[in-house]
Amino acid sequence: MSFLEKIPLDQITEDQARKEAETIRPQLIKWGKEYYEQDSPSVPDAEYDLVYDRLTKLEAKYPGIVTADSPTQQVGGNVDTELNKVAHPIPMLSLGDVFSNEELAEFINRLQTEYPDDQEFNCELKIDGLSISLRYEAGKLVQASTRGNGRIGEDITKNALKIPSIPQTLSRPIDIEVRGECYMGKEEFLKLNERRQNDGKATFANPRNAAAGSLRQLDPQVTADRHLSTFMYNVADYDDLQATTQSGLLKELKELGFTVNENFAVAHNQAEIDQYIEKYQAKRNDLTYGIDGIVIKTNSLPLQMEIGHTVKVPKWAIAYKFPPEEAKVKILDIEWTVGRTGVVTPTAIMNPSQLAGTTVSRASLHNADYIEKKDIRIGDTVILYKAGDIIPEVERFIPELRPADSKPYQIPSDCPSCGAKLVHLDDEVALRCINPKCPAQLSEQVTHFASRNAMDIDGLGPKIVAQLFDRHLIDDVASLYKLTREQLIELDKFGEKSADNLLTALDNSRNNSLERLLFGLGIRHVGSKAAQLIAAHFGNIQNLMKSTSKEIVAIDSIGEIIADSVETYFADSNSQSLINELIAMGVNMEYKSTNPVVQGETFFTGKRVVLTGKLIDITRGSAAKWLEAHGAEVTGSVSKKTDLVIAGEAAGSKLTKAEKLNVPVWNEQKFKAEMEKE
Repeated sequence: MSFLEKIPLDQITEDQARKEAETIRPQLIKWGKEYYEQDSPSVPDAEYDLVYDRLTKLEAKYPGIVTADSPTQQVGGNVDTELNKVAHPIPMLSLGDVFSNEELAEFINRLQTEYPDDQEFNCELKIDGLSISLRYEAGKLVQASTRGNGRIGEDITKNALKIPSIPQTLSRPIDIEVRGECYMGKEEFLKLNERRQNDGKATFANPRNAAAGSLRQLDPQVTADRHLSTFMYNVADYDDLQATTQSGLLKELKELGFTVNENFAVAHNQAEIDQYIEKYQAKRNDLTYGIDGIVIKTNSLPLQMEIGHTVKVPKWAIAYKFPPEEAKVKILDIEWTVGRTGVVTPTAIMNPSQLAGTTVSRASLHNADYIEKKDIRIGDTVILYKAGDIIPEVERFIPELRPADSKPYQIPSDCPSCGAKLVHLDDEVALRCINPKCPAQLSEQVTHFASRNAMDIDGLGPKIVAQLFDRHLIDDVASLYKLTREQLIELDKFGEKSADNLLTALDNSRNNSLERLLFGLGIRHVGSKAAQLIAAHFGNIQNLMKSTSKEIVAIDSIGEIIADSVETYFADSNSQSLINELIAMGVNMEYKSTNPVVQGETFFTGKRVVLTGKLIDITRGSAAKWLEAHGAEVTGSVSKKTDLVIAGEAAGSKLTKAEKLNVPVWNEQKFKAEMEKE
C-alpha cells in the first residue's frame, strides 16, 4: 500500500494501523535524517507533513501501537556533526501541526473550553528556518546552539557572532536564554545557489536547508559569507523578563536588542485568527523571507505554563501549515545553457501554468544527476511546486500520464554552444565545458567583466554584448578596447550619443585599480573582496602572475581553494595571452587604492551600505572610503538588496524607503561606535 492509498481512519483496525505505521516510520526516519541532519531533503516539506500527519493520527487512534523510536516521539534530528555538543536543561520543543481550518478550530475550541476566563491568542508567522538558542550572562552573549533533538544541540557560538542581527550585548545586563529562528532570505538563497551552481556544487533544496548548512559550518567565515538573519520569539524561562504576554515578550525582546518579526497580532476568537491567516497567505510570496504557515499561541505567559506540554510539543501553541501550491505541467523540452564558468545547466521548458501567484514556464533541473534520479523525460506530465516559495521545482512525474513510447532522457555529452566534450571536474555534480573559447562562456564573461563591481563599464549590458558577439566585433574582453564609433552606431537602437558614452566608459575603465580587473577576469572562487586583498598584497599583475599558491594563501582570509584557482588561472597560456592583450590596450595593471584594506573579516564585509543625510563628525566621502576598506559595498540607492542605511541629519527619501523595506537604519553615533570596535 502506498502512502497515498490509505484505509480511512474511521474504518481501520488496530492491526491494520500497526502494519501501516511500521511501513511509515522507517520512511519518515530516513526523510528526517535528510532534512534535519544532512540538510538535503529528497521530498518536499508538504509530502513529509502529509505522511507524518497520517502517522500521528494512527497513533492517536490506537495508542498501543506507539513505539519509542517513532518520529512522533522525537524532536528535530540527532546531533552527529563535528561541532561540540550543547545540552538544553530546558528542552527545545517543536510545534504540533494542523493542516485545515477544521483541525485549527478544534484546537482553539479546546483551549477556550478548558480555559475560558483568560484566553486570547498571539498570531505569528512561521519562519522557514533553523531553531536556535542564544544564552546571555549579564547581558553578554556566551553561547549559541541549535535545537538538535531538543535535549542536545550543536555549539554554533563562533558562527552566531558573524550574524549581524544577533546582538553580542543586550540593552540590560540580564541572564537570559532566548530562542528563535535563523533563516536565509529569498534573495540571498538565490545568490548562494547561483554561486554553487557556477562552482559545480550541488544546490540547496530550499532556504531552510541552506540556512542550516550555513550555520553548521566549521569555518565561521563561510557563515558570514552566507548573510543569515534571525527572528527571535521565545525564552527558556519567562522569569527572566518583565512581560506577561507573548505579544509583550516580543516587544521586550526588541527592546533588548533582538530582531523580532513585527507582523504579529493578538486575536480573540477564531474569526480574527482566520483573518490573520488569510492576510499572510495572500502576502506570502511578497515577503523577503520564507514562511510555511502561521503559529497560534496562547498569549498569556502564566497560562502557557499552566497548560504545559507533551514530551514533544507545547499544548498552548499550534502551527497551521499552508497547503502546498502545486501545478500539473507537461515538459515540452529540456534546454541546456552554458554559464560564465562553463557549468552546463538543464532547464525544463513547460506549458505556462499559474503557480504561487506567478506564471511559470521554465524550471531548473539543476544537473544531470537530478534528471536521472527523478527519471524526468520529455513528454512527461509532472508535479511542479515552488521550493521555499521561490524556485519552481519538479517534484515527480505522474506515471499514469507518461506516454507509452516514452524513453529515458539522454544526457548530452557535448557542449550545446561549442560542441566540445563535457566533463566532470574533481567531485563536481555538474557537467562543465572547459573550452576557453566557448562562445557562450565568452559572452557571460564579457558581461561580468563590464559589471559594476568589476570594470564598471556603463552601457555594456547583456543585450549589447550579445550583439557584439553576433556581429563578430569582439571575441574576448580585450577586444572591447578595439571597438570604434563607426562599429557601435551600427548596433540596434544605438545612436551616436550611446556610442560616445560607451567609448568614454571603456576609456575610463582602463584606469581602474587592479582589484577591479582581477574580479572582472572571472577567476573561479575569486570575489570582489578576495580580489582586493590579493591586489593590495602583490601590488601589480606581474608580481601576482609569478606567485605560487603557497604565497597567495599566506594572505589573511585567502584559503587554499582561492589560491589554487588563481595560480591555475595565470598558469594557463590563454590567460597569459589575454593579460598581454589588455596591457597592449592600455589597461592598468597596478593596485591604485589609497585606502588601506583591512585584513580578515569585519562586521561590514560583504554588506551593501547606503549613506544618506548630513554626517556631523565625519564626511560622507570619508565614511564611504572607510566602509569600502572594511569590505562593504557603498551604493547610492536603497533597495531590497541593501543591508544597512546610515542616516545623518535631514535624511530624506532614502531613509523613508529603508523604513518601508525594513532595512536596518543606523544613526551616526551607532556607526561611530562600530568604527571604534574595528
